[in-house]
Amino acid sequence: MSELRRVWVTRARPGADRTAERLSALGFTPVVTPLLDIRPLDARPDLTGVQALAFTSRNAVKVFAEGARLPSVPVFVVGDATAASAREAGFHDVRSAGGDLHALAALIRAEAAGLSILHPCAAEPAGDLGDLVGDAARITALAVYEAIETVATVPDVWDAVLIHSPRAGRALAAGLSTEAAGRRIAVAISPAAAAPLTVPGFGEIRIAAAPTEDALLAALGKPGVNV
Repeated sequence: MSELRRVWVTRARPGADRTAERLSALGFTPVVTPLLDIRPLDARPDLTGVQALAFTSRNAVKVFAEGARLPSVPVFVVGDATAASAREAGFHDVRSAGGDLHALAALIRAEAAGLSILHPCAAEPAGDLGDLVGDAARITALAVYEAIETVATVPDVWDAVLIHSPRAGRALAAGLSTEAAGRRIAVAISPAAAAPLTVPGFGEIRIAAAPTEDALLAALGKPGVNV
């Protein structure tokens, strides 16, 4: 058995660096080797008639805010971390669903019924917000960035790996052999993020109780515990 101390952070920067800081504060040794890279797209949003915005990631907030004037409309976001990014970017009326995509859809149905909503998002979003909202509001998706797989080598030394998204889960599964998994622990932020992890070499696959980084780190546990 080995001690759980060295944690591989696979998410793209700058998020990876924020996660590494949190891991260090908890007593872990972060191993930052991203499997994804965020690249902005040449999106030119038409804000005519837009009555609200919806964001499902901090990356979308950052890219959109850098490339467009900020409309004075309500902003609906998936969780508190994304809400913080939206406020930092200059948005004022920010409303957090405090959960996942389904929670965001429920918030929009409750507080934005009938509105025309622009949804800046990834080129390959984790889910279809428009389908979940249905006829309650008019959702227009706009791809403002893409997450592409990096050419990264598997770290030599790690005890557990964090998976923040289904895309990262797929990238990990594609680049990790059974031998490299080595009976280590994989901790995923959601069942969808864990689904691609078909590599049989993991000793354990844990799933966060909620799709937040707080829950992800809680599922990781405490450093020094034998695994």
